[in-house]
Amino acid sequence: MAALRLGRLFAPSKQALKHCPLYKCTMSSYESNYDIMVIGGGIVGLATAREILLRYPEKKIAVLEKEREIGMHQSGHNSGVIHTGIYYTPGTLKAKLCVRGADLMYQYCDKRNIPYKRAGKVIVAVNENEIPRLKNLYERGLTNGVRDLKLIGPKELRQIEPYCKGVMAIHSPNTGIVDYTKVTESYAEEIKERKGTIYTGFEVTGFVKQNSDGSGKDSVGVQCYGRPTLSAHNVITCAGLFSDRMARMSGCSSEPAIVPFRGEYLVLKSDKSYLVNGNIYPVPDPQFPFLGVHFTPRMDGTIWLGPNAILAFAREGYKFTDFSFKDFQESMRFRGLRKLIAKNFKYGAQEVFKGAILTAQVKELQKYVPEIKSSDIQRGPAGVRAQAMDRDGNLIEDFIFDQGTSEIGSNMLHVRNAPSPAATSSLAIAEMIVDKAQDTFKWDKMP
Repeated sequence: MAALRLGRLFAPSKQALKHCPLYKCTMSSYESNYDIMVIGGGIVGLATAREILLRYPEKKIAVLEKEREIGMHQSGHNSGVIHTGIYYTPGTLKAKLCVRGADLMYQYCDKRNIPYKRAGKVIVAVNENEIPRLKNLYERGLTNGVRDLKLIGPKELRQIEPYCKGVMAIHSPNTGIVDYTKVTESYAEEIKERKGTIYTGFEVTGFVKQNSDGSGKDSVGVQCYGRPTLSAHNVITCAGLFSDRMARMSGCSSEPAIVPFRGEYLVLKSDKSYLVNGNIYPVPDPQFPFLGVHFTPRMDGTIWLGPNAILAFAREGYKFTDFSFKDFQESMRFRGLRKLIAKNFKYGAQEVFKGAILTAQVKELQKYVPEIKSSDIQRGPAGVRAQAMDRDGNLIEDFIFDQGTSEIGSNMLHVRNAPSPAATSSLAIAEMIVDKAQDTFKWDKMP
């Protein structure tokens, strides 16, 4: 029963959806022509539609989502952390958008009465060898404009996290936690309030050019099996795990490709939750492609531990047994993934081993909180990360926009990569996407 309850943490609130008729799950009565369509009902797609309506309230806008509910994948399968921008290379969009996005997220939650906690974060060096990297990370955070960062020693660390062991740490008091499902639902509510439309159960299967509707502008027809074709003058795709496939439908390059990686969490039993107060994170090791295990408190009071990072056999493969021949074949045919596996085979094997053997994960966790035992934890939920990758096996860590070369390319804008922490940065990312759309589609800029 515990596993069933944990699984529900990822789903949007069905009770909230039941009493808030936001979504047109059937197409029995619909309008077929729109000014703008956003494909993808996750947190980035909905934030983008909201931002368009804020700037262009007269525009007729629709959001298309393939699932029966919004935010069913990465938006609802994440740790729930409001990141502050410490880890990211100074000057990159990722760093700038995270710092601004965190400020906007706190302001938005206050305005919309969405609960959150400034739980704080410590990034812990567990040995002397990690101290130079920790100090570099501290300088990076300061350069990025992260507020109130502080280097602390073992004594101060114990005051913040009494059961955490380390020789030095960065303390980030403004790191927070929130339920991003509630944030996603709030974006959807605002879209409805501003006369936008959200269609669920609309899985896009193709794009076609449509001639001028009398306005002098050509349109893009958006197709779905068993549903009428909808059309819009401009289409923006924010399709997450399927962003590369959406882009290819309009003649874009096959790269960067999306490769799905599953992250499996453990959960600390409730009678041991006193062991962790806030977020406890490791010092990143540049030898490895992913961050490593961390400790994350949740808004419901649970503590998540992990995750690992292993190749998923399906783009929506939240369990080890989930398998899609099409998805797996596409991943393994991609040269970039094969090169990544070759470069990181030992690391990948260790991640699979830790996923299978609970005691192996506990050993990693004990480096930070030695009191944790195998009997204190249980298996928890999992998420799948849409990892953009180039043909040389490099992980793409910044934003990529594309239009393609087909005859409808000039009417489309694809967000091919919106890297983590996209949930934290969603409002800032939306601002950037709409700025890009204004330039690409020659929309009149609002004063």
